[in-house]
Amino acid sequence: MRPPQTNPPPKNPPPKIPPRQQHWLITRILGALRNNFFAGVVVIAPIGLTVWLIWTAVGWVDNVVMPLVPNYWHPDSMVNRWLGNPRDSADWIDLDIRGVGVVVFLVFTFLIGWIAKGLVGRSMLRFGENMVGRVPVIRSIYNAVKQLSETLFTQSDVRFDRPCLVEFPRKGSWSLAFISAPPKGEIRDKLMARSPGEEIVSLFRPITPNATTGYVIFVPRSEIIELDMSLEDAAKLVISAGLVYPGESGALRIVDGAPPPEPARAAE
Repeated sequence: MRPPQTNPPPKNPPPKIPPRQQHWLITRILGALRNNFFAGVVVIAPIGLTVWLIWTAVGWVDNVVMPLVPNYWHPDSMVNRWLGNPRDSADWIDLDIRGVGVVVFLVFTFLIGWIAKGLVGRSMLRFGENMVGRVPVIRSIYNAVKQLSETLFTQSDVRFDRPCLVEFPRKGSWSLAFISAPPKGEIRDKLMARSPGEEIVSLFRPITPNATTGYVIFVPRSEIIELDMSLEDAAKLVISAGLVYPGESGALRIVDGAPPPEPARAAE
């Protein structure tokens, strides 16, 4: 005779989480996911954008330079010639190596610079500039581009001095600018006549976020506030539209959903 079956005692049900606590927990999880996502974007975006810009620039140079190189010296022609594959055969190997055009451009530029530094190269360059100087429109374009290239790529003292603050576009409104080369010629004479005894400085006031464009301003040095930050830090400040202040210890940081600690209150 079997003993009577007894039902096991009911297990204690899991404790229920109050709705308010559930809402707080979901909000905390979503906040952590959001902060982790933005932290990943901060890490990936600069790397990805840099790689994309370099890859695009290399491809653009290849598309411009490689059509100027004879097919005999293309990488696919050299490899197939070494393997003994005829051009129209089924064994022909197509190669598209990105960066070959950049190498060709660098080698060609080095050769041109080496020739231009010699006596024959200087004579040919002087003859070509004399010929270009006789054409009105081309002369203006060539001289402007040449002056810009010499300023950017030659080791000279013609460069921005330091950043500063200047009242622009109106009084009481301050803008970040860069002290440029001292004014010369007619501009210096006219401004010195209006402000005798004042040192006149020329400023470049960039436009956010494209810092390569802006305004050229001539003001007395007494009307500017010179800054101690570097030119690179000032450029970051302009390009970021005032969101990045290099060197500040209180920079914005992404944390795991936790608010920044409150400063301790003084004992009353």
